[in-house]
Amino acid sequence: MTNERAAAGPVGAGGIPLPLPPGTTWHVTGSGVFPHAARAGGCWWVLRLNDFPEHPLYTLFADGRRVADVNDVPSDWRRLSDASAPVLTTFECAEILELMAGLGPYGAEYGNPCTGDWCTCEVLTDAYVRQEAG
Repeated sequence: MTNERAAAGPVGAGGIPLPLPPGTTWHVTGSGVFPHAARAGGCWWVLRLNDFPEHPLYTLFADGRRVADVNDVPSDWRRLSDASAPVLTTFECAEILELMAGLGPYGAEYGNPCTGDWCTCEVLTDAYVRQEAG
């Protein structure tokens, strides 16, 4: 893919770049585009759900900067798919959506958002992200 780039720096379990602390608790955001976020290491870690298999399953961001593409979620990411995962407050969700503004489509983090015929990236505008997050 033209938008993929390797993440730099040391990696931990599952190939995820450090310093994401082991056992980080992920929270539900209410957004289908950015469904999970965690506050760790002094910043917001946010997962963007991509149009899989056209793109990697997730893209991991730290304070709005791309860290890595993720196809296999590390087992120590507790509660990521757990129905009892904690939910962020309305204020925290708004903060995350503001932080992630403009980053809905795959590749937007490089200034080259996907416009592929086989995925849904074109609809992932900020207005769409805010609307579907409630």
